[in-house]
Amino acid sequence: MLFSVQSIAQANQVAIVIDDMGYRYTDKHALTLPGAITYAFLPHTTYGKKLAMQANSTNHDVLIHIPMESENRKKLGPGALTSNMDEQAFSQSLTKSFAEIPFAIGINNHMGSYLTQLYQPMAWTMTFLKQHDLFFLDSKTSPHSQAQQAAIDFGVPVKARHIFLDNELTEKYISQQFKQLIHFAQKHQTAIAIAHPHPETVATLNKLIPTLKLHGIELVPLSRLYPTSINKVINSTATE
Repeated sequence: MLFSVQSIAQANQVAIVIDDMGYRYTDKHALTLPGAITYAFLPHTTYGKKLAMQANSTNHDVLIHIPMESENRKKLGPGALTSNMDEQAFSQSLTKSFAEIPFAIGINNHMGSYLTQLYQPMAWTMTFLKQHDLFFLDSKTSPHSQAQQAAIDFGVPVKARHIFLDNELTEKYISQQFKQLIHFAQKHQTAIAIAHPHPETVATLNKLIPTLKLHGIELVPLSRLYPTSINKVINSTATE
């Protein structure tokens, strides 16, 4: 496949976020994926802090994967945000999560198909993020999410997930989704994918990630897709 010099010079960019990190010892295998993978760690989990420190020490972007109330009322783990909490409870919960992983540069929602549809809880979330110069990634578990609008209203840098890579744990499905990711990036210049530290996912992504270059696509840290002011903050904290 031939590319023009211009298209190679201005490579399309993809960020891949591995969610749900921290519950299982085997999650460590996801840290061996090639390239600038971004990792999102569930707060207060058995292996979360240790693995987050490993990811941070090798200069990977680290997010906190905050559990949020879902429409099907699935059980939420520690550090969760729910609709029966007030603003003070939101702030206290998020503060505890960041005390455990203080080098995290933002959050994304774990579940949250119900909570992200509610503007007021999202406004409280964005108030906290704004105060601490953090950004938000909407995992987009609901098409009616209010998170992006709340982030914009409160001046919080925000992006949304475009592709889920591993809703089915087969190499065929993950490969099909990866193709969708490539097509999306080629059409829109940037794309954000979310996957999980399942053995099947890690094995398949180990094969597929190196092929991005063949399509003129650069794998970048998630923060690269946010405004340059965020990158300045991240770079300054990384060198402290």
